[in-house]
Amino acid sequence: MKWPQTVVLKEVGPRDGLQNEKTCIATEDKIAWINQLSRTGLTYIEVTSFVHPQWIPALADAEAVAKGIERVPGITYGALVPNQKGLAKALACDVDEVSIFISASETHNRKNINKSISESLPVLRDVAKEALAAGKSVRGYLSTVFGCPYEGAVSTDQVIRVAAALFDMGIGELSLGDTIGVANPAQVQRVLERILKHFPAERIALHFHDTRGMALANILVSLEQGITRFDAALGGLGGCPYAPGASGNVATDDVVHMFNGMGIHTGIDQEKLLAAARFIQSRLGRKLPSHTLCAAGEAIG
Repeated sequence: MKWPQTVVLKEVGPRDGLQNEKTCIATEDKIAWINQLSRTGLTYIEVTSFVHPQWIPALADAEAVAKGIERVPGITYGALVPNQKGLAKALACDVDEVSIFISASETHNRKNINKSISESLPVLRDVAKEALAAGKSVRGYLSTVFGCPYEGAVSTDQVIRVAAALFDMGIGELSLGDTIGVANPAQVQRVLERILKHFPAERIALHFHDTRGMALANILVSLEQGITRFDAALGGLGGCPYAPGASGNVATDDVVHMFNGMGIHTGIDQEKLLAAARFIQSRLGRKLPSHTLCAAGEAIG
């Protein structure tokens, strides 16, 4: 197998990683952490979510965080936006990229957004149109691609239909989510073979959770299918509030360690990454699931 020479890792820890945390992280610590991440060589950081604080209390300080961070040239600072009210706040904070989100399964979408898929699409279309008009790039998240906590298996035909609707809105990239970490390599191969007949690999990213320890294996299979863009959260932070049993995202530091060993360039400094992981772990006051942290003897025990 000939591996790609380079890959792009998108750090989603400050948003997807912290959104489900019970420990309240001070705004100044979030800002300090994001500033550390900006010095690691990452080129993309999702800094927060402009969802109403009632739904995601852990990110109630979205505006203060987005306005308080140091912007490093060459890094895209993105944020999750659910609707036009959220978009207005995101634009006021001058985020570089707006991410819109929807699920491939009806039940998860209703739990997550309180709307059906058909009701959600016009809302997202308006957000995308306004964001693009404001000169922002737009990214799409499609959740429960490989399985739903409420419905079980999800039809790939349904995934393709919703993905097509998102691309029709003008998104530049679509992140396919294994929201509850149920995917396995054979399934990832089957699903991607179908999806890549409709959409180019360079506009697809994969977003794996490591609930069952399969995330790195699934990333390798995705590489074989031509995917070179992956979401990850430092230390393995994360979990979806509306997906019972979902554990953290694949750990950015584990992915970087694997790619370094394979000779695949990420542009990310592993030591600076581990320093940032130690920082947020100390603020959370609990052991993070990253294998790299544990191997380095850095985990709180």
